[in-house]
Amino acid sequence: MTTSTRGPLHRVVVLIPTYNERENLPRIVVRVRASVPEADILVLEDNSPDGTGAVADELAAADEQVHVMHRPGKQGLGAAYKAGFAWAIERGYEAAIEMDADGSHQPEQLPSLLRAAEHADLVIGARWVKGGSVVNWPAHRKALSVGANIYTKVMLGLPVNDATGGYRVYRTSALQAMDLASVSSAGYGFQVDMTVALVRAGLTAVEVPIEFVEREIGESKMSGNIVTEAFVNVGKQGIAHRAGQVAAAVRRVRGPREGRWHNA
Repeated sequence: MTTSTRGPLHRVVVLIPTYNERENLPRIVVRVRASVPEADILVLEDNSPDGTGAVADELAAADEQVHVMHRPGKQGLGAAYKAGFAWAIERGYEAAIEMDADGSHQPEQLPSLLRAAEHADLVIGARWVKGGSVVNWPAHRKALSVGANIYTKVMLGLPVNDATGGYRVYRTSALQAMDLASVSSAGYGFQVDMTVALVRAGLTAVEVPIEFVEREIGESKMSGNIVTEAFVNVGKQGIAHRAGQVAAAVRRVRGPREGRWHNA
């Protein structure tokens, strides 16, 4: 089993992907800086047509702990985060934090996630555990998210209840131990793929309950295509996972029998 170094985290960076978040970005940066003053921030800006990139540059010019990575265009959440992970690893950060720009992931809850990360490789800010909640979601969206996570847990046998949750703390040592090349999803299925890669690497994930608040400004990036991508990918991985379990069971049964036949 692969393990990463545990203990207090001293150098952390908050990764904030942005696409058309001109109004939200300054608000979330102020809240992060107030909640975790020692943390740096990296804005992963996907060439937003609304001028988010210019706002990010202004924030970085005013605060040496804010950085900006300008990317050529909208390439998906997964591609943005993987670029951010590489940036964090190259600069020697001990942890990389995933956080939405729209305020749905509350920076005020980040200290509790960081405390949990002292004893884990991945911490997920979880909505669907005891103490977790969602604010301002319609019933059908709650049902979709809960159903998707139950489906994911059953199909893939993951030891978490909110595998699609996007508020996360990764130790960079864990990111280096994982097979990130196997994580191909561009949309929100990326979170599931990352959880699978972490578990396969023999690393540890824990969940901390959070209150998730639906954005008040701007439009959600969730779409039917994103949901379909995640559903299909989980289905494919689930079939492969269950097939592997069956094959392993067959080998366990055949092994002793073949050995007895050979010895006879």
